[in-house]
Amino acid sequence: METTAILRGVRLSAQKGRLVADQIRGLRVDRALDVLAFSPKKGAKIIKKVLESAIANAEHNDGADVDELKVQTIYLDKATNLRRFTARAKGRGNVILKQTCHIHVTVGDGKQG
Repeated sequence: METTAILRGVRLSAQKGRLVADQIRGLRVDRALDVLAFSPKKGAKIIKKVLESAIANAEHNDGADVDELKVQTIYLDKATNLRRFTARAKGRGNVILKQTCHIHVTVGDGKQG
C-alpha cells in the first residue's frame, strides 16, 4: 500500500531540494524525520512537512501502521519561474528568475493491497 503527498509551487530551487531528498530516499519514516529535523538546509524544513503530510494521509485514509512505513519515492520537479526585474544603468532592466518546484513524496509499507 502506497500513499502520496504533493506540494506544488514551493519557493525552493529543485536542484537544492534534490540534495535533501537524496538523503532520505528509501529510509524508514522515523529515521527520515530525524535526518530532516537536524539538517541545516531550507529544503529540509519544507520536505519534512510534506513527509509528515504523507504519513498522516497513510494513517488516516489507508489505516497504515506508521512504524512500518518507508519513504518509497521522493522527487522534485521544476515548476514555473517567478520573473522579477531589477534596475540597471541607462534605464534598462535585468530579469531575476525566482525558482519554484513541486515536491512528490510516496510512503508505503512494501505490501500489496
